Amino acid sequence: MTLTWEEKIFVLVWIINLIVAVIYFLWGGIVVVSARSRGRRREVEFLHDNRRTYLIRFIVMILCPVIGPLFFCLSYLLYHTVMRSQVDLEDVIFSKDRVRVQLRADEDRERNIVPIEEAIAVSEKKELRLAMMNMIKGEIRNSLSSVALALNTKDSESSHYAASVLSDELNEFRMNVQKLYRGIQEEEEGQSECEEMLLDYMDSILKQGVFSDLEQKKYVQMMAQTGERLYEKDASKLTQQRYEGICLRFLEIKEYADSEKWCLRLAQQYPDELCSYTCRLKLYFTVRKKEAFFQTLDALKRSDVIIDNETLDLIKVFS
Repeated sequence: MTLTWEEKIFVLVWIINLIVAVIYFLWGGIVVVSARSRGRRREVEFLHDNRRTYLIRFIVMILCPVIGPLFFCLSYLLYHTVMRSQVDLEDVIFSKDRVRVQLRADEDRERNIVPIEEAIAVSEKKELRLAMMNMIKGEIRNSLSSVALALNTKDSESSHYAASVLSDELNEFRMNVQKLYRGIQEEEEGQSECEEMLLDYMDSILKQGVFSDLEQKKYVQMMAQTGERLYEKDASKLTQQRYEGICLRFLEIKEYADSEKWCLRLAQQYPDELCSYTCRLKLYFTVRKKEAFFQTLDALKRSDVIIDNETLDLIKVFS
């Protein structure tokens, strides 16, 4: 049986396609894969083709004559010319600040929230547990005093939540304080970052009064030592808030002499700030120094310091 001219061309193309496919499979599956296997120890790993990949391509070439080899050939050329070029990322900025996530308010949840103090006062287990769970879900570092209130509740489940959360937070505080305190010892001359971080961190927890009296005194003394180191290094980095924190923490543990020392330092460095007066007023009122109290109060009234509502009420009471 004689073949037509078109059939002869088809057979010829199919034979050539078969030869190309076989050569590609043998070259890739045996030569290339074996060479890459011998040279795998490199500093950077790449995902290379294996024998199974070359076998699949071989089958595609057989089933799709001409088109299959041309497709893989063009893919190879594009990969090694266009896709392998170095991407210029100089003008690309990856910043989370550019992303704004708008979250829909959970109205049902907000509508059912009550303060934990009220839930404890009315002894409502459901409300207390809901308040505890909502508090645990959020940032509780500044709400430890409220969590401590739930320790004495009659509801065992709520008190268990409170004890567990409070224990975890206080243990984390102890570890962070020790870490920052060690960092202070390792600082070079002129550095004060650890002192500043430790003062702010300790004050945010100690002012909530969640430690025992003995442990509270220990950490207040450590806070004062940190403040003393910062005062000796660079007093300008002791902000009025840091001064006020040390003064009030000493006042809370009834270390009045140390509190007065820091109050006077605060008044000397920040004479025109409201806290320099209020700290001394609280101290003198606590220790019953009437003369010093009224002298400070009169000095505050004569000054140009802007006062808040609490201080204004105080002036009205003692005027």
